[in-house]
Amino acid sequence: MDLPTVLDPEDDVGDGHTYGTGMQVLFVRLVLAGTSLRGAARVLALLAEVLGWCVPTPHWTTGRLWLLRLGHAVLTEAKVQAEDWAWLIDHSVQIGPEKCLAIVGLRLRDLPPPGQCLTHQNMKLIALVPGQSWTQADVDTALEAARRQTGVPRVIVNDYGGDVHGGVQCFQQRHPQTAEIYDVKHKAACLLKSRLEKNPRWRDFQHRLGQTRCAIQQTELAFLTPPGPKPKARFMNLAPTLQWAAQVVAILRRPPEVLYDWVTAPRLYEKLGWVEEFAEDVAVWSEWQTVVDTVVSFVNHQGISRGAARTLRAELPPGLSASSRSLAEQLVGFIAKQGRATRRGERLPGSTEVLESCFGRFKQLEKQQARGGFTSLLLGFGALLAEITMETVKQALAHSCTSKVISWCKEHLGITLFAQRKLTYAASATDPG
Repeated sequence: MDLPTVLDPEDDVGDGHTYGTGMQVLFVRLVLAGTSLRGAARVLALLAEVLGWCVPTPHWTTGRLWLLRLGHAVLTEAKVQAEDWAWLIDHSVQIGPEKCLAIVGLRLRDLPPPGQCLTHQNMKLIALVPGQSWTQADVDTALEAARRQTGVPRVIVNDYGGDVHGGVQCFQQRHPQTAEIYDVKHKAACLLKSRLEKNPRWRDFQHRLGQTRCAIQQTELAFLTPPGPKPKARFMNLAPTLQWAAQVVAILRRPPEVLYDWVTAPRLYEKLGWVEEFAEDVAVWSEWQTVVDTVVSFVNHQGISRGAARTLRAELPPGLSASSRSLAEQLVGFIAKQGRATRRGERLPGSTEVLESCFGRFKQLEKQQARGGFTSLLLGFGALLAEITMETVKQALAHSCTSKVISWCKEHLGITLFAQRKLTYAASATDPG
């Protein structure tokens, strides 16, 4: 069987080692597609065996290093100095006290046209700064270091967290040409929180929801178990719970015949009949969520500009209840206020959702390693934003050798929680006491 072009035996073997660029590209693509590091190595070894590839396949640790070198290259590559950079910034947290400040960005001239969302491929990784403790001054220092790479940004988009927002304000005192935009999804979540958190009906609904989850998840009704709670940013993730409640109400009112193949009617109403008591509330809360989703989607696709609020108002769903109209007006007013930070004819990003998506993909990449806090795999974050082609991978691995990766990790990462645990357990195991 002929080898695919990407695994041409004549391919240049990089790094003075065994593997060609084609194998490196395949490994990285498998990992970025969701395969574990060990799984990617096993897949390549299996394919080589089944298809008769006459090329060596890497150990997973070798592939991991390729991933780190690629991420290091993306992080440290020279950025264009310009006045139209837009930065998206946020902290990523894991177990332990450490947080990592990530700054990604793009030039405003490279924004996708109206109607298209930002994607990972649009973004450049500007900074990745892990730290034990973050204050406004620390964020300001990190922003100033990032400025030396891109020049003073035109806009910084963030979630208005205390340390981040404060750091941006300090930065603006020296660079007043930089605008600050409040991430629309976080703003919407704050408005939902103010309406729901002290609402006794909502608190009762959440209490009954938790009881039901425990009561039916090990029974014949397990297929109707409500979604699990979100320990963080729960008001940004209400849609699955509200959708579940609306579906259960519909089932209670018009049970499909097939349902009674698995559960009796008395049993269904015993465990889930309470949801119908909240049918009107769920309808109102769901309408609020629809308003929020409409606004967030609008900003993701259109950005922030003068006149954006007027356009948004026309896209809101008709026939809203009084409470939903009130929420919609708050959000339209918020977009109008954000628009005043723009210049005439200028369009700015208004959401950090693409960065949040990167954090999600990074946690999938880490898998169980996230239990040990930030490790050297943090450099793999940069690979999520890389263009994975033969040429770009070859250039990246030539730019970032193993020694550079080791140096970066020594400078920015301390001992991991896993290492602390391992050393502590080893010491206690040899303690004669």
